[in-house]
Amino acid sequence: IPYPAQGHVIPLMELCHCLVKHGCKVTFVNSEFNHNRIIQSMSEADNVINLVSVPDGLAVEEDRNDLKKLTEALFEVVPGKLEALIHNINESDENRVSCLIADENLGWALDLANKLGLQTVAFWPAAVASITMVFNVPKLVDDGIVGNNGEILRKQSIKLLPLMP
Repeated sequence: IPYPAQGHVIPLMELCHCLVKHGCKVTFVNSEFNHNRIIQSMSEADNVINLVSVPDGLAVEEDRNDLKKLTEALFEVVPGKLEALIHNINESDENRVSCLIADENLGWALDLANKLGLQTVAFWPAAVASITMVFNVPKLVDDGIVGNNGEILRKQSIKLLPLMP
């Protein structure tokens, strides 16, 4: 399940195609808004992945570029819809859901999967440098380089990964 914003859906879809090539059965859960856009752009030959959708919690006319509003709506609506979808798949399909791959920005989806006894994978669709920054913020604060509020306290070069400039 990707975070339903630009730059998140296609990388996860590419991962899903790789999984299918290695024999996995994949159900791609998308927001209704993005699901409809993908369905319109597909050909008949593109049906190797089961595409399903859940509502994102916003009305059709609401702005999906307002990420704060979108994220709040997702958190309020999607967990229950996703849980119901997983139960429906498991009751009606011989291939039960065994693993949930979710965008790192949807941590609640990983919590839900754990609650349902599923294996989990957090997927980061952006560059490794950006997630490295996120995971190193506590160290930067501890080292006195960045304050708790994000203010730069010391201007200096930092090295987060050995091979990253």
